[in-house]
Amino acid sequence: MVELLARLDHDGRELAWPVAVVAESPDDLSVVFRTYCSQWPVDERRHIRPPILKPEHAHLGDVVGRYQAALAAGDAEAVVNTFAPDGYFRDPSGPNYAHRGTAALRAFFTSCFSAGGGIGLEHCAVTDDGVRCALEYNCLRWGSHDLPPQAGIVVYERGPDGLLAAARVYDDVEAPAQHP
Repeated sequence: MVELLARLDHDGRELAWPVAVVAESPDDLSVVFRTYCSQWPVDERRHIRPPILKPEHAHLGDVVGRYQAALAAGDAEAVVNTFAPDGYFRDPSGPNYAHRGTAALRAFFTSCFSAGGGIGLEHCAVTDDGVRCALEYNCLRWGSHDLPPQAGIVVYERGPDGLLAAARVYDDVEAPAQHP
């Protein structure tokens, strides 16, 4: 798994486009590549990307498992508690959409969960080296809104304290309209 920040000339301005690539070798003669990114930075539209992988039981222990449980439950405070004090969440739109530090994370996740609860993901594949954990998923629900299943990947980076230093998402899932 590799993360890239592609820099493109887009209508005369530089565009920073986050892309994640997973390489899997099913045998000695072939390699399968799966790419994940949002099209939003390029054309300012969300494109529904159907599932790439089928759901599988993925064991997510430690802080990543706690983050996933809190995300599914819509518990903003529990999500924030999985991050180091200077940790950040970067959404798929790029580096200008990062939420760093406890206060910014709390505000961001409180807003995310205002659509009626947590975010429902099917876990499909996990790659974990002990520092970085990449979770390939299908997003099925956001709050009380069912969504067409959509493929994505999130890369978690653990800090030396065991908390999340970063969570970087690569998908094109659009949050449902938020109503008071």
